[in-house]
Amino acid sequence: MDNVTTVNEFLLLDLTSVQEQQPFFFVIFLIIYLINLVGNGAILVIVILESKLHSPMYYFLGNLACLDICYSSVTLPKVLINLLSTHKALSFLGCITQLHFFHFLGSTESILLAIMAFDRFVAVCDPLHYTLTMNRQMCTLLAAVGWLTSFFYALTHSVMTARLNFCHFQKLNHFFCDVKPLLELACSNTLLNQWLLSVVTDSISMGAFFLTLLSYIYIIGFLLFKNQSCRILHKGLSTCASHLMVVCLFYGPVGFTYIRPASATSMIQDRMVAIIYNAVTPVLNPLIYTLRNKEMMLALKKIFGRKLFKDYQQCHWD
Repeated sequence: MDNVTTVNEFLLLDLTSVQEQQPFFFVIFLIIYLINLVGNGAILVIVILESKLHSPMYYFLGNLACLDICYSSVTLPKVLINLLSTHKALSFLGCITQLHFFHFLGSTESILLAIMAFDRFVAVCDPLHYTLTMNRQMCTLLAAVGWLTSFFYALTHSVMTARLNFCHFQKLNHFFCDVKPLLELACSNTLLNQWLLSVVTDSISMGAFFLTLLSYIYIIGFLLFKNQSCRILHKGLSTCASHLMVVCLFYGPVGFTYIRPASATSMIQDRMVAIIYNAVTPVLNPLIYTLRNKEMMLALKKIFGRKLFKDYQQCHWD
């Protein structure tokens, strides 16, 4: 155990090894982060203020917008700080906290996407009982189960990782704290951690994915065989198209990162893919849901258009 030490901090990897490129990356990621905050924040405001959007679909969409804000906020602020700093370090407690919230919010999103698919399934396949099935109590219960399940799942990751002994080499092979790169630095037995990552993580993410997939297979089958009309099929799928695009954007990078076994080559690929699901995907979600949704666009114009008009009126009178 001579190689084991008490770790106080971890050194994080640079996004780029070229020093001159760091201000450029800082500006790019700052813009992406601000667009994420404004876009998802706007969705939250619209869903809360517009009474016409007080329905199950938009309730879950509000949850998703909140998740995307928090998800990016777990990693991107520290990435931005490190791009301007010479000492790119994160304390041991800060690292474990970041790991916990990263997995907590990520798994919550996968479960929430499955819940949203179930909501679309009920809306398309059983519209007469939709308001009865997806009542306020059911929506609150489904959302609470998703958040709580993910919190305790992430807690097992953070506790099990915090109990490991780490070697003298403290440079993390990633630009934020995640389980895979931390296990590479551990000197103690990581078999249980690897099992937790491969079995439990895959069970939650893939389980939620297959439930989502099953919902859409049933929706398409129902529209094709029950109605036998391309027009009705197109109309039914148009209500699900935005959610389906978000599902693909989320599960593509996550599946690529966590299903494959860790290796030196895969860790380089993981860092590139991590940029997508940490920065890009949360920015695209509000664009997909607003630009493809007439109700959202109308509510956006109504709420923010009215505010701009009042501001203009006040400035005019002043």
